[in-house]
Amino acid sequence: MGKNKKYKRSVYQSLAVITQFGINMLVPIFLCSFAGLFLDRKLGTAFWFVLLFFVGAISGFRNIFILARKIYEGDDKDEEQT
Repeated sequence: MGKNKKYKRSVYQSLAVITQFGINMLVPIFLCSFAGLFLDRKLGTAFWFVLLFFVGAISGFRNIFILARKIYEGDDKDEEQT
């Protein structure tokens, strides 16, 4: 029984990490894209959307990198304790 509970916890933790990756990537892209779309409509330009989309993508990749590094460092600490 203990092994089954540990497996379920591991699966749920993996699903949570995947969800966090998705959220950390998509939220900056959507926010920056909407800001670029708003600026393009207000100013009558056509480049803010593209520029801010790439800014959002870069910040999303940065967020994922930071999260992955924290998870990886946490795994190393767990292995050292056992």
